[in-house]
Amino acid sequence: MPGDNTLALLLKGYDWLPDLMRRHGGDGPVTTRLLGRPVRVLHGPEAVSFFYDEHHARRGGALPGPVLDTLFGRGAVHTLDGSEHRARKALFLSRLTGPQAVGTLTARVCEEFRETFAGLAGREVSLFDEGALVLARAVGDWAGLPGLDAAGAGRLARDCVAMVDGFATPGPRHLRARRARSRQEALLRAAVVRARETGSWETRAREGAAVPRTAFEAVLAHREADGSPLDAATAAVELLNIVRPTVAITWFTAFAAHAMRDDPALRQRLADDEPVGLATSFAHEVRRFYPFVPFLGALAPDELVLDGEPVPRGTMLLLDVYGQNHDPALWDEPFRFVPDRFLGAPAHPPGLIPQGGGPRDGHRCPGEDVTIAVLSALARELARLDFTVPEQDLRVPLHRIPTRPRDGLRLVVGAGARHRSRPEEVLP
Repeated sequence: MPGDNTLALLLKGYDWLPDLMRRHGGDGPVTTRLLGRPVRVLHGPEAVSFFYDEHHARRGGALPGPVLDTLFGRGAVHTLDGSEHRARKALFLSRLTGPQAVGTLTARVCEEFRETFAGLAGREVSLFDEGALVLARAVGDWAGLPGLDAAGAGRLARDCVAMVDGFATPGPRHLRARRARSRQEALLRAAVVRARETGSWETRAREGAAVPRTAFEAVLAHREADGSPLDAATAAVELLNIVRPTVAITWFTAFAAHAMRDDPALRQRLADDEPVGLATSFAHEVRRFYPFVPFLGALAPDELVLDGEPVPRGTMLLLDVYGQNHDPALWDEPFRFVPDRFLGAPAHPPGLIPQGGGPRDGHRCPGEDVTIAVLSALARELARLDFTVPEQDLRVPLHRIPTRPRDGLRLVVGAGARHRSRPEEVLP
C-alpha cells in the first residue's frame, strides 16, 4: 500500500502531482494516499472524459470539510450528484452565466475598472488588491446584493480573497478563510430572510414580473428537483458561489499584468486587440500557463476498471489539472507564454482544463465563461492603462496554493514612463 502524501502535497504545491507522475515513470497506474484515503491519479484528455462521467465519479463526500468550510460552503452545487445537481446547476446556467448576463457583468467590471484607476493616478497600488475591490463592487452591484455600500464591498473583496487564499493550507490563512466565509454567509443569509419576510420577490411574481432581474432574485426564485425553494443557509452559500469566483479573477488579472510586463509588443497588440480575438487567446494562455487549480477530486461510486486496473469503490480520483496544462505531449513549448497558440480556437479549446472540463451542464465550472469574458476585457483595459511596474518581487512560488506574484503586482498608475521590464523565471 502506498504511503500517505499529504505532507508532500503541502510542501511541494503545484509540483507535487506532476513530480509524483514523473517519478512513477508511466509504469502502470499512479496511486497514493491523501488524508488517509486511497487515491488514483487521472491525467490526459481521455481521463477528463472519464472523470466527468457521472457513472465513474461522484462529488458527494469527495470534498473534505476544511475545503467546504472555506471555499465552497456546505450544501453547495459542487457537492451534489444526479438530478439534484442538474436542478441546482440550472440556476447557474439559465440565469447567471448566459451570454446576456455575462456581457452585462463584463461591462460593469470594465466601467468599475476605469473609474477606480482614474482615481489612482500617480499612486503606487497593488493590482491584486485593487482588482479584487473592482470585481467585488461590480459583481455585488450586478448580482443585486442588498445594502452593499462602499464599506461592505471592501469587506466582501477581502473576505472572498481570504476564502480562496486559505482553503488549501493549514494555519492562519485557513483560519482567516473560515472566518471570512462565516461572516459573509451570515450577512447573505440575513439578507435572504429579510427579502422573504418582506415578500418583495413574491409580490413581483404575483404581479406578473416573474423573471428574476438579478442573481439575488434568481436564487430566491430557484426551485430544487423536488420543487422546494433553497433554505436561507444554502441560498447564502450559492450567492457566495456566484460572487467569490468572480472576485477570484483578480488572481488572473495579476497574472495578466505579469505576462505583459516584459513584452511591450504584446501589450500594444492587446491594446489594439490586433488581431481580433487576441484578448480571448491571451486569457486562455493566462489560464493555461499560470498556476491556479492544481487538481480536482471526486470519488469512485462503485468498483471501476481504469486502464485495465481495478479501482475500488470510494477511491479518491484526482484529475491532474496543472500537469495537463503543461504537458509537452499536448502543448508545444508548454513552459513558454504564447497567447497566439489559441488564435482561432473554439470557445473551450480541447485539452485546456484550468477550471475543469467536461460538458457545461455537468460538473464543469459554471463560471468559466464569466472568467474568460471578464479576463479578456480586463486584459484590454490593462494594456490601455498608463502604468509602470516598479522594482519588486514578481516571482510566482509553486509551493503555495493558490499562488500569486509575491508582491501582488504593484503598479504606478499614470506615471507616463515606458513599461520597464525585468527578467524573471516564473516556472521551472
